[in-house]
Amino acid sequence: MTGKTHIVGGLAAALISVQYEPTLDPFLVLPFATLGSLLPDICHSGSKIGRKLPVLARLIRIFFGHRTMTHSLLFLIIIGYLGYRFVPYSDLTTGLMIGIISHLILDAATKQGIKLLFPLSMSIKLPITTHTGSRTEKLIRHLLSLYIIVQSLFLFHHLLPITVG
Repeated sequence: MTGKTHIVGGLAAALISVQYEPTLDPFLVLPFATLGSLLPDICHSGSKIGRKLPVLARLIRIFFGHRTMTHSLLFLIIIGYLGYRFVPYSDLTTGLMIGIISHLILDAATKQGIKLLFPLSMSIKLPITTHTGSRTEKLIRHLLSLYIIVQSLFLFHHLLPITVG
């Protein structure tokens, strides 16, 4: 999936999470879910996050390759452990984890799949897959964007200068 799709996927997942877990602070969870939705592609120097951190992206790609370690449960566990252990606000780590999980799910919906059980080499895919950049991916992105708009209106309506229905 493209960076744009990962961003809207991370935001949609974060909005679902804050809707069903009212103790989560959306102003902490949403931006960190956005970051988390891009983080697994640090292994790709052409990705949004890889272009921001080119040296780190190259090192990770040299040692692990693309869609291997950073697309695995091992990566999720390491980031979760470090975040919950050392970051003072758990909502930041929760947002990051939500974004990473949404990234893994979306990339598992591609023909290439992901190495979820890295270091095992087997690829994991969802039953229905698509190609990165395809019309199907664009449709998914647009539907997620529509969900984000509608859900944001419900979640943040009290901040609007007008009343909604």
